[in-house]
Amino acid sequence: MAVDSVETPPATQPALLTVQAELQEREPIFHRPELGTSAEDLEQQMAPDFWEVGASGRCYSRHYVKDVLLRRYAAGEDDPWETSNFHCRDLGSSTYLLTYTLRQDRRLTRRVTAWRRAETGWQVLYHQGTIVTE
Repeated sequence: MAVDSVETPPATQPALLTVQAELQEREPIFHRPELGTSAEDLEQQMAPDFWEVGASGRCYSRHYVKDVLLRRYAAGEDDPWETSNFHCRDLGSSTYLLTYTLRQDRRLTRRVTAWRRAETGWQVLYHQGTIVTE
């Protein structure tokens, strides 16, 4: 049986291009120190029930992610990255799914982030990374 493979996502609907542009400015998630690096900044960016599935397949809680990020920011750690192939989909109730490709050195991953537009600004609900293998 043949497998249908897609290298790039479909084009985002024109009505969602503004939302996509706003969310692109926030990705890759937690690699944008200009959005804030304090515990309070992170708490505002993450929904109370946020969780993540890492490229390893492990699940991470909001508390765990926040602690790791605070240590990373305190140590001044930053790695070069490049994003591409963004696609935005409206999920309803001010909730959007953003997918993209992330290259970090030789590591290539596909990313998906669920976002909600809250009264206080954008909040991340869920994030996942999947390693692309040749």
